[in-house]
Amino acid sequence: MTTTNAALKQWVDEVAQLTQPDKIHWCTGSDAENSALISQMLVTGDLIKLNEKTHPNCYLHRSNPTDVARVEHLTFICTENKEDAGPNNNWMNPAEANAKIDALFAGAMKGRTLYVIPYCMGPINSPFARCGVEITDSPYVVINMRIMSNMGEAALKRIERDGVFVKGLHSTGDLDPNKRFIMHFPDQLTIKSIGSGYGGNALLGKKCHALRIASYQARSEGWLAEHMLIMGIQNPAGVTRYIAAAFPSACGKTNLAMLIPPETIPGWKIWTVGDDICWLNVGKDGQLRAINPEAGYFGVAPGTNLKTNPNAFKTIQHDTIFTNVAVTADNQPWWEGLKEGTPVIDWRGNPYDPKNGPAAHPNSRFTVTAKQNPCYSPHAEDADGVPISAILFGGRRRELAPLVYEARDWAHGVLIGAGMASETTAAATGAVGVVRRDSMAMKPFCGYNFGDYWKHWLSFADLSNKLPKIYHVNWFRQDKDNNFMWPGFGDNLRVLSWIFDRCEGAVGAQETPIGNLPYAKDINTAGLDIQPDTLKELLSINQDAWRTEAQQIGAYLDEFGSRTPAQLKEQLQDVQKRLG
Repeated sequence: MTTTNAALKQWVDEVAQLTQPDKIHWCTGSDAENSALISQMLVTGDLIKLNEKTHPNCYLHRSNPTDVARVEHLTFICTENKEDAGPNNNWMNPAEANAKIDALFAGAMKGRTLYVIPYCMGPINSPFARCGVEITDSPYVVINMRIMSNMGEAALKRIERDGVFVKGLHSTGDLDPNKRFIMHFPDQLTIKSIGSGYGGNALLGKKCHALRIASYQARSEGWLAEHMLIMGIQNPAGVTRYIAAAFPSACGKTNLAMLIPPETIPGWKIWTVGDDICWLNVGKDGQLRAINPEAGYFGVAPGTNLKTNPNAFKTIQHDTIFTNVAVTADNQPWWEGLKEGTPVIDWRGNPYDPKNGPAAHPNSRFTVTAKQNPCYSPHAEDADGVPISAILFGGRRRELAPLVYEARDWAHGVLIGAGMASETTAAATGAVGVVRRDSMAMKPFCGYNFGDYWKHWLSFADLSNKLPKIYHVNWFRQDKDNNFMWPGFGDNLRVLSWIFDRCEGAVGAQETPIGNLPYAKDINTAGLDIQPDTLKELLSINQDAWRTEAQQIGAYLDEFGSRTPAQLKEQLQDVQKRLG
């Protein structure tokens, strides 16, 4: 297989000249090709076959111990003007960045195969989908991209028809952390990544294309590329509404997207459209419509079990690639949070010893096609996407943020999203448990200046009068003894059902200085073991604490200088005025 697209052919030739591979393989995405790559990796040890009886067609990959998470400090946005990248990004001049990374690519594929991966992010026939081509020397990347995108001949045909594609160049290099960079060139729709085999750094269709480059594309084309799940909520009357929700990594997005309704509130059903990334366009009907650009899940394994996320757990019992999990004596995958099994080999491939830390890496992963999810939405591949009724923002806040509150209008909702904060997790390198501002959960993923990004969000008020309602949720409030006050998991449906009712105009809300909160009577607590005082505290605010929070949000907005929209500052002043 080759291509009729002259620009693509020329780029592949140029990369081959620079990287000097032994051979070039154009990926078709076929079953035979996938089987051949798996067989090859079983021989080299890049994959280990897991227990065929318990986990048919499942494999384990162990990455280099220095290469286990996204590396935000080595991730750059390369624009001519530093201000265009903004203080939310690491910046490098494009000429300097190209020179630095191309020197590392020189000869990097000697003795290896160069794989050309044409892919489409989103339903192949959707006007909202966008295509890319990743060049890599990693067969592990090829088999993962086959799961995570529409990869192969159909994508290549669309590229040849449309003539536009994002270029992604990747090599594992020699996995030296000192020679590891993930560079983005938004003006050229180009990504260059070297020195890492970890998913978020190496599967370039995912965070690199679908968020960093796509967010930049989206601003110029009039849409939004967001770090959000997409889910359908079907009420007992059979009516389905769709929501999009933004939480930082490892804050429960996948769990929420695949939620199992509690038996104590029967008749509800959840449909998963996507668990991580959402592209939003104003449809012909004026509604904000969402597609999931991904075809699979690249989920965090630790903590996933039959209680926390039954649907995810069922999804990954077959045809799954596990990365950096432990294994049991009979070669079953194992991670912290599983109730059964005993690890004997840890994620590094050594005999498991609790003194050496967890058996599975805290950021160990599973890659699996979305179609294996028992609650996969029949509308997940609709070319026009699904209509969004509500957008949720949230994160981990032990104190301060109530269980749920509603923005007064779109502009106030943009302020809520811009000012949201969360405690850091193991999904990114660095300290864990530190509270940081993470606007729209896009801190590591927005491909341009946050000030311009907020302005773009605000502009949607001029594009449609049917925009979704905006909410903030916090499942992670703790009492004075550090116990979670809300049960979470399936019981989060009780909050979603209130949001559903608000979208239907079926319930009222109490106005507060920070937004509209539920009346306790409107939260369905049937069969829930929660004290009235606890629920009251979850649905109340501490005005003194919120005054401090508002000041901190103001200081954060000021970090973006003249790029911060005046309208956003006016929204904050309005909140401060209401707080007194």
